[in-house]
Amino acid sequence: MKQIKINSAQPRCIMNNFKYRSRNRRGTGSFNRRPKYSGRGFGNTSFNVFAYINRVSEAPKTELPTYVVKNKFSDFKLNPLIIKTVQSAGYINPTPIQDSIIPHIIEGRDVVGLANTGTGKTAAFLIPLINSMVQNPKESVIILAPTRELVLQIEAEIRTLSKGLRIFSVSCVGGAPIYRQLRSLRMHNHFIVGTPGRTQDLIRRRAINPSRINRIVLDEADQMLDMGFIDSMKEIIKLLPPKHQTLFFAATMSRAIESLIHEFLVDPVTVSVKSQDAAINVEQDVVRIGKRNKIDVLTELLGKEEFSKVVVFGKTKRGVESLSKTLVDRGVKAVSIHGDKSQGQRQQALNKFKNSFADILVATDVAARGIHVDDVTHVINFDLPATQDDYIHRIGRTGRGTSQGKALTFII
Repeated sequence: MKQIKINSAQPRCIMNNFKYRSRNRRGTGSFNRRPKYSGRGFGNTSFNVFAYINRVSEAPKTELPTYVVKNKFSDFKLNPLIIKTVQSAGYINPTPIQDSIIPHIIEGRDVVGLANTGTGKTAAFLIPLINSMVQNPKESVIILAPTRELVLQIEAEIRTLSKGLRIFSVSCVGGAPIYRQLRSLRMHNHFIVGTPGRTQDLIRRRAINPSRINRIVLDEADQMLDMGFIDSMKEIIKLLPPKHQTLFFAATMSRAIESLIHEFLVDPVTVSVKSQDAAINVEQDVVRIGKRNKIDVLTELLGKEEFSKVVVFGKTKRGVESLSKTLVDRGVKAVSIHGDKSQGQRQQALNKFKNSFADILVATDVAARGIHVDDVTHVINFDLPATQDDYIHRIGRTGRGTSQGKALTFII
């Protein structure tokens, strides 16, 4: 398996002066519940926040190796109409993952893309796929993603990058009326974008014929595995024609991921643009609560001018909803996203946040992978994440691209 690695230097995190004791203490969980704190984490979590505390201003001045982009979009074997729509969408030069992976996708190779959030990963697979659809309008591709939010984000990007090209797509997600999806699937769609569970359901209903689809994209595959979609993913892939192209994208590489790649991909090219485990341009710190009320501390922070667009993460659906309502009662423009809300409610909340009708989005980890808003200034871990990966995906909502962001984690 051919592997390409880009910017692989591992910058070290800078520890601040907070004292860390391995002796058991009492930590802060959802609202007033106080689970036990251990040397590795807080409550039932195995996550150690102190391993990630750093301040960007204190970071070592050692420069990371810089990937030199070799191509322009015009250098790829793309239809001139595609190049025009890509440029109209604001893509001037390819990002490293786009530069490295687009030629392999155009060649029909199976690929594995390992990339942090904000690297241009979605466009890296959509641009060559849209190009293929223009050349052969009868083709279709399935794109699987872990959350409803991410599915809708991908479909929105398809519409942006294929404007005026008569490229059609449908989103297949739970929490939305299935009859509308069934109706849309009666027509030819170049892109079927869905969560694994709903896509599997539609295949079983014979609304989707996988034997006619020769390309599949697994986006955020590691998260889909974490969410228990492994059986659905395998069933869908096995129903595809023997000769098909698989595009596999993940932020982390685990044994389960390696096993899936080995089982379903043929001689894949691996492109990695991961430069570190946590975003180097996100300043990370903790907020010690002590005996103060967590919501009082949060409200005080949100009242500061620099906290202009903030994602606040909680542990439970009920806790997130209660926190959001409390903030609204205190005069904060807040909305919430969690699994108990319908797709329409979740999309409405996300649109309010994106369009600045709400300044604060309170969310469970379901939103960690599905929210891509470029101007988020802060991420606040009101409740601790359960794992290191959850933490990384949470703070990836800020500091996207070349922007700077801040992540704060509440501890006692």
